[in-house]
Amino acid sequence: MEKVKRVKTGVVVSDKMDKTVVVQIDQMKRHPKYKKSYKVSKKFKAHDENNEFHIGDKVEIEETRPISKDKHFKVLKKI
Repeated sequence: MEKVKRVKTGVVVSDKMDKTVVVQIDQMKRHPKYKKSYKVSKKFKAHDENNEFHIGDKVEIEETRPISKDKHFKVLKKI
């Protein structure tokens, strides 16, 4: 049985590291009681082999095997 790969879409917020970019993913949630919408952000480090993605690029990242201590995603493509 093949494991399902998670794919997420976000914006590159840092490209200062070698072969790594930080991708921020924003999500709108609604409070269960008060029904107010609020934004939740999460940052992921993703592998960028050729250092081709820069700050402001909208990218798609895919879950992969652990590449380093806190890097478990790789960049698939620019959107």
